[in-house]
Formats: sequence, structure tokens, C-alpha cells
Amino acid sequence: MKSLNLPSFDYKVKKQNGQIWIFDIIRKRYVVLTPEEWVRQHFIHFLVACKHYPAQLIAVEKEIQVCGMKRRFDVVCYDRQANPYLIVECKAPSVALSQVVFDQAFQYNLSIAARFVAITNGCEHFCGEVARENGFRIVPEIPDFGV
Repeated sequence: MKSLNLPSFDYKVKKQNGQIWIFDIIRKRYVVLTPEEWVRQHFIHFLVACKHYPAQLIAVEKEIQVCGMKRRFDVVCYDRQANPYLIVECKAPSVALSQVVFDQAFQYNLSIAARFVAITNGCEHFCGEVARENGFRIVPEIPDFGV
């Protein structure tokens, strides 16, 4: 898999039925290792190890309703009161982070209502804060847990 602009971590992989699977510490099971999953797993480990998000307050690939349609978000981190704090939309490294990707993350956030919205392709990461009175502002980095 491609080298990413995220810290490396000790990961567990296995090969089964001709596919490579990686262990997800949040879902506590092996999942097929796609380029997007490679990014998602790196970003999860970055959030836990570097940004101090408790693993038990992170949800991965849960179904939500967006404008009456079923969708799945990539990662949502909750605060200690179980309120959505950060939503992350992950893309494969080959996918450019465009307005379309931001729009997808914001559309998901209509249902989630997280304070921060981030997008990443593993090489680039962008994050912004949603403020009801001031709209949206880009922040210089992914916030630490509890900020």
C-alpha cells in the first residue's frame, strides 16, 4: 500500500480467500484492506495515538439517514457526553480532496451535527469547525480530543 502522510503503526493483516484483510481496533474485526481502508485505519490510529481520542468514543462506518437515503459515514468521534465531536470522511490516496468531498462530509454532518468536519486521503488532511453563528472556518490541524 501507498506510504501516507500519517504516522505508521503496528497493524495486523491476514490473507484470506485471495484478499488481504486488516484488523480494525474500533470494530474489533478484520476488514478487507482497500486503499480507502488503509487511509481509514491510519487515521484512526493517528486520532487515538497522537490526538488522544479514546477508542471507545469512536464509531466507524455506521449507517445514517441523509435526506431520506441510507449512507455510511467513515469515522465519527464523540465527546465524553456522547455528542458528535468530529466527523471524518476518508478517501483513497488517489482521490483528490475537492469541494465534492467536502460537500459529502457536510451532507453527512447534517445528520450527525459534529463540531468539526475533516476530510483526508492519507496524503492531505483538511479540517474545519462548524459554528452556528459564524458558519464554518478552516482550522490549522485536527483538534486534540477535549479541546
